[in-house]
Amino acid sequence: MEQPNNPLHGIKLEQIINDLVAHYGWEYMGYTIKIKCFTSNPSVKSSLKFLRRTPWARTKVEAMYLEMLRKRKRNK
Repeated sequence: MEQPNNPLHGIKLEQIINDLVAHYGWEYMGYTIKIKCFTSNPSVKSSLKFLRRTPWARTKVEAMYLEMLRKRKRNK
């Protein structure tokens, strides 16, 4: 299916997490989105498992990612 207006189309959740960690770090992510997989022994694997099962948390992470992309684009 084509989704031309969806900026997350084709981007895997793992890539989103890796990009956010590289940009913000686990500490900031845990501060911003209060979920244990970001604050207590954080890892990409535990985050993927939790976010795949928890739609509200995934929505917040995707929103954080989109905001990061907007800021990067603005600063170019």
